[in-house]
Amino acid sequence: MQDYKKLDIFQKTRQLNLEIYMLTKNFPHSECFGLISQIRRASISVSSNIAEGRGRDSDKEFARFLNIAYASTCELECLLILSSDLNIIAPDRFAELSAKLDEVKKMIYGLIKRLKADSSNC
Repeated sequence: MQDYKKLDIFQKTRQLNLEIYMLTKNFPHSECFGLISQIRRASISVSSNIAEGRGRDSDKEFARFLNIAYASTCELECLLILSSDLNIIAPDRFAELSAKLDEVKKMIYGLIKRLKADSSNC
């Protein structure tokens, strides 16, 4: 098992988590138990599943947790779209976060493909 903290994808998702927390600090207080909570949980789920999957016994299990992390990026994206639709997030900030989220999604997908290719070569 390798150290998940050294993975580029983990570092990217950690940075995204920090940005999400800073962003949601400015959300309306009425969203404390709604969007704020959901957005933060989805964001944390991405990095947590990468860490947990890396701590498992096999690349197959790691790929399974990466799939869960990928699904959490989709959930996060949906929540950010809703926040944008509600004018809680400025359009330029939404575009910036969407681009970062797309990069994370591509990295996760690429890692999943690589793990699957490596396992089929055995």
